[in-house]
Amino acid sequence: MDLGLAGKKAIVCAASKGLGKGCASSLANNGVDVTICARTSETLEAAAEEIRALGGGAVTTVACDITTEEGRAAILDACPSPDILVNNAGGPPPGDFRDWDRDVWIAAVDANMLTPIFLIKATVDGMIERKFGRVVNITSSSVKAPIEVLGLSNGARAGLTGFIAGVARKTVGANVTINNLLPGAFDTDRMNGNIAAAAKKTGADVAEMTKKRAASIPAGRFGDPYEFGEYCAFLCSAQAGYITGQNLLIDGGNYPGTF
Repeated sequence: MDLGLAGKKAIVCAASKGLGKGCASSLANNGVDVTICARTSETLEAAAEEIRALGGGAVTTVACDITTEEGRAAILDACPSPDILVNNAGGPPPGDFRDWDRDVWIAAVDANMLTPIFLIKATVDGMIERKFGRVVNITSSSVKAPIEVLGLSNGARAGLTGFIAGVARKTVGANVTINNLLPGAFDTDRMNGNIAAAAKKTGADVAEMTKKRAASIPAGRFGDPYEFGEYCAFLCSAQAGYITGQNLLIDGGNYPGTF
């Protein structure tokens, strides 16, 4: 399927690896010129080379911390008029809410709620003027089914979800959609790190815990960042203009509810 994206411009945040990289790869493969960012320039440039090798759209890199005003200014300077915005940031660490002070909470809200909102604020009016725009926020399955040890993520991402529910209805009339992708367990460094931390805490074997975790998912496996990127590319497509304000759960059937 031709997604109608050739020649479009995209900003993809936290795209040096994992789900962000998967999204940038799929968009570039569909002819989108992508501007990608991450904190570490070495891994960012390595990711850019891999994406360029696939062919398709151009790849521009901006090494920055997207959760800061300076970082957002840098990527918007590199791509001031994006047609597509993929918001993504590393999730806050797991833990017990009793150990989190105000500074820890503010950092989580800055990264996983306010940063996406500020980037939307900076780009959505241009999308409305051009009568095309696609915003995809990578949140978490914890928005749908909270994970007790990920309270920081549960709270910050739920706040973003509530904000999107309102604003997405105001932009769709101009062919600007805003949706959230809720990943479950995907084979990323973050997920593997969380499993390793849990194994260390309980004294379990990492490989065995990883195997059991995968087996507990109805699909019998972890998700692949590449397939996540393909879902993102479709949400950004010309064909997806009637989808807005939605929370699309991608978890291999792990969530047991009907709705």
